[in-house]
Amino acid sequence: MVNQPLNSYIEQSAVIPYRWYQGEIEILLITSSNKKRWIIPKGIIEPKMTPQASAAKEALEEAGVKGKVDHTLRGIYTYEKCGGVCRVQIFLLSVESLYIDWLEASFRQRQWVSLEEAINRIKEIEIKIILEKLPLILNQDIS
Repeated sequence: MVNQPLNSYIEQSAVIPYRWYQGEIEILLITSSNKKRWIIPKGIIEPKMTPQASAAKEALEEAGVKGKVDHTLRGIYTYEKCGGVCRVQIFLLSVESLYIDWLEASFRQRQWVSLEEAINRIKEIEIKIILEKLPLILNQDIS
């Protein structure tokens, strides 16, 4: 059980891994550790690491991907875990490398899905909102 003072959070960061495939945006989703739902890679922000670097590390460990993390904070959501509250900062990750074997491959699945399918599978409203805005965000970033 996590002991923490009132009004404090367990600070985490996450990435939304994406790629362009045949002119369309695809999102890489992974299963939660119990394989009950589809999520994005996330984890506790490591000491002496930025939220973006820590999220990139989680993406490699949980999803077997490397790429360029956009340093713009895209959103924040909270959830309860082990009697505490986790606050998750969300960033985008443009996937450049996809590994066949990765640290958590034995207990996570991963799947590239369309943007629409990702919006349908993800439960967190804050992530859905970012996904819905993603075409506009990426078009702005490209130009």
